[in-house]
Amino acid sequence: MRYEMMTPDSIRNAIKKSLPVVLPAGVIEYHGEHLGPGVDTVLITKLMEEIEKQMDVIVLPAFFYGSASYAVEPPEENGTIHISSGTVFKFAIELFKGLLRIGFRNIHVIIHHQSENFASGMPTDLAFKLAARQAIFDFLEKNLGEGWWGTSARNYYQQQKKGKDPFSWIKVHPFMSEEIQKKFPIDHAGKLETSLMMVLCPEAVNMKKFSDKKWYTQTAKHATEDYGNEAKRHIIENLKKILAEK
Repeated sequence: MRYEMMTPDSIRNAIKKSLPVVLPAGVIEYHGEHLGPGVDTVLITKLMEEIEKQMDVIVLPAFFYGSASYAVEPPEENGTIHISSGTVFKFAIELFKGLLRIGFRNIHVIIHHQSENFASGMPTDLAFKLAARQAIFDFLEKNLGEGWWGTSARNYYQQQKKGKDPFSWIKVHPFMSEEIQKKFPIDHAGKLETSLMMVLCPEAVNMKKFSDKKWYTQTAKHATEDYGNEAKRHIIENLKKILAEK
C-alpha cells in the first residue's frame, strides 16, 4: 500500500495490525555515464513495489535527498545533490515524530547508499539512526513524563531481549545484508548496481553511454539481467523476512 493513497480507515486498520511502514531512503549521486543519478534510492523503491505485491506493507514516499557527498565526482554537470547530515537529521526526526504520533510502531528505513559500512555507519544512515532514537526519547518523555524508564519500564530488559522495547519501533536497515553482500559485492555503478538497474529500472540504464574511464564503472561491462535477478531474489527474501518480524 502506498501511504499517500490510503484512506484514514485503512491507516487505522494498519495501525491495529501493526503493519510495517517502510521509508526508502537514499541520495541523488553521479553513477557513471550509463546510469541515472537516483540509483541508490530507485533500487529500493522498485524492489518495494515487488514486495508490496507479496505482503501487507505500507510504503512511504521515498526520500531521495540524503548526504551523497562529493567523494565520487564534483556536482558540476554530473548531477550529484548533497544535503548535510545535520539537515537530514532535522528532517528525519520530524518525520519520525509525526509517524509515532499517528500511531505507527513498526517503522523501517531502508538505505543502500554507502551501506557496505553499515555497522560503523555513514552520514545518511547515521542521521536516520540518531533521529530515530531521539524521536522515540522525545515521544516517550512527552507522553509518559520524565523518569518514564525508572518508574514504568520494569520489564524493559526482558522486552529488549525480545525486540519489543520502544526503541524497536523504528529500525534502520541496509538494502543488502552482510551475507548478501558477500555473495554479491556492493559496488558503485559497477556490475551489481548496473545489473540490478537492468531488471528493476531499465529505463534509467543506457549501456551505449557506458565508459570505463573511471575505475568504479569498469565492472559494469559484465552486468547481466541474470546476475541482477539472482541478487534481487536474495534481497527480496531478506527484506520480507525482516518486515514480517513482529
